[in-house]
Amino acid sequence: MANKRDLKKDINYVLGDIIEAVYLWELENPNKDNKSGEAIIDEAITSFDGFMARANERSLENTKKHFRSLRDDLEKTATELVKKVNAL
Repeated sequence: MANKRDLKKDINYVLGDIIEAVYLWELENPNKDNKSGEAIIDEAITSFDGFMARANERSLENTKKHFRSLRDDLEKTATELVKKVNAL
């Protein structure tokens, strides 16, 4: 099990890369509507806030189970966001 610092870095890198992909798409397609891209960025930021709050929880019964579920949720959320980016 990796430590909490590595988990926080993973959350930051994964969601940051998704946001960066949306910005790159917006730069490559200046004539297209950016509202769908902005919605994906807003969703990524909201997810980031939620994941960081969950990562910073102090009183946990089973930390290993908590962080495993957090990683699984991060993977699922990232996959959904990437699908939305690819659909732009």
